[in-house]
Amino acid sequence: MLNYETIPVTPFEQNCSLVWCTETLQAALIDPGGDVEHLLGRVKEHGLHLSQIWVTHAHIDHAGAVAALADQLKLPITGPHPGDQFWIDLLPTQGARYGFENARAFVPTRWLSDGDHVTLGSHQLLVRHCPGHTPGHVIFYSESLKRAFVGDVLFAGSIGRTDFPQGDHDTLIRSITERLWPLGDDTIFIPGHGPESSFGRERQTNPYVGGT
Repeated sequence: MLNYETIPVTPFEQNCSLVWCTETLQAALIDPGGDVEHLLGRVKEHGLHLSQIWVTHAHIDHAGAVAALADQLKLPITGPHPGDQFWIDLLPTQGARYGFENARAFVPTRWLSDGDHVTLGSHQLLVRHCPGHTPGHVIFYSESLKRAFVGDVLFAGSIGRTDFPQGDHDTLIRSITERLWPLGDDTIFIPGHGPESSFGRERQTNPYVGGT
């Protein structure tokens, strides 16, 4: 089966997710925004072999440590969608602005598109392209685990900001209603910040998308 641990990193308290296959102990980090040594300590604590980096989008708190970690351990970088190329190029500028000293641009080993799959050990996760917060934002969904790692698309009681360059509110709402809700009300999602929730709960109570 798949297992995961949510590890908040950086002053932004961004939820980096350590995901692993319990059969093979192969692991991936989703959105390692910073605090690399802390993340690697958690990998070691679980006795895992870190083999991949997955990126939902290229804002600094989600992608600030991607290049450093990939270089240090010679890891492939998967994601995001090519729509976030300009955000990747801006990582050094974002880093200088927000105090991420080692933030560097990177070239993904594999860009992702809607409907792609990523493989971890004996498990596959579905990729959905969910623009709006950023144009190249993707999410990762495990049908067997009934979990979705959604970055900054949706939060418990809120939605992602759309006031950044190339953000768009209407596009984000469509991403949520057309790409997330069909994954099922019983799906638990791990957002980029804050606590977990379920799609069903947010459909009922979220003031931005409740009732959609």
